[in-house]
Amino acid sequence: MAHFAVLGATSWGVTLAALLERAGHDVTLIVRSELEAHAVRAAGGLPRLAEHPVLSHRVHLTPAPLEPSIAAALTGALVAVPSHAFRASVEAAGLPRALPVVSAAKGLELSTGSRLTQVLEDLGFARERIGALSGPNLAHEIIQGLPAAAVVAVPDLALGDLWQASLSSGTFRVYSSADVLGVELAGALKNVVAIAAGAAWGLGFGANAVAAIMTRGLAEMTRLGVALGAEAATFQGLAGVGDLAATCFSPLSRNRRFGELLARGLSPTAAAAEIGETVEGAVTAAAALRLAGSVGVELPITAEVAAVIGGERTVPEAMARLLGRPLAREELPRR
Repeated sequence: MAHFAVLGATSWGVTLAALLERAGHDVTLIVRSELEAHAVRAAGGLPRLAEHPVLSHRVHLTPAPLEPSIAAALTGALVAVPSHAFRASVEAAGLPRALPVVSAAKGLELSTGSRLTQVLEDLGFARERIGALSGPNLAHEIIQGLPAAAVVAVPDLALGDLWQASLSSGTFRVYSSADVLGVELAGALKNVVAIAAGAAWGLGFGANAVAAIMTRGLAEMTRLGVALGAEAATFQGLAGVGDLAATCFSPLSRNRRFGELLARGLSPTAAAAEIGETVEGAVTAAAALRLAGSVGVELPITAEVAAVIGGERTVPEAMARLLGRPLAREELPRR
């Protein structure tokens, strides 16, 4: 039995804490305040889903920073907070810098364009002990015990084995990888494509259009990943096409729902407010464009999503621009 910390009482953070506890591990869920800890304890999970308690009383809740005695006993930590709060949350958490740590968030830091594992490295964690967890992981399904799979990428193969064994169960199958860059980029970029897919659903375009957006979105995700040094094959796996399919087609996807609401005429602010949780793709779009510009990669779908969020175009105008692009040969990135 190991002792893990999960940072963030988000939907995914609570789900990861429950998965680890059900696997027989000691779990400490780090929250923002004693007030939040009390609310999560009272609800047995997320307060907005109090009718569906998921956390055992054996999960220890504590506000940041961790007590030194708890921090010293940890085997590893997972960070499941939104990208906009990632750096500040990790800084405040009191996690030992020698600890193996995995980013379970799917986004890019807007102010710097950094991947979240890069933020962890900036904060003093060792690169070879930093990993990324991604895949088609809709928290609402997993917490109900429905089958799912994920991939955890860590440079140190022994640590990859540790995370794989610790997170896996009879209904949650975890694969390992060494391509941290590819797994992390795929998880972040697919959210932007899912907003475009949601917009297509919202306009009533149907499954053909959504499948086209997914396929061309995957191509631009892979182009950027390969240009930055990731393996093209990673984007064909769980973190890429797997997560993309779930996020574009499931009504549980926040990014898809955000795109649908934009297509129905809501402003980005109003759409985000209606969803009530962080929509990572809305933040990632602009950061991804800047990152692509630094390596000379074109991201047409991402560019149109960013333009809609920035108020430069309406959803119908953005879709018309995508459909009106010059005809081209279908060439898929390879490496």
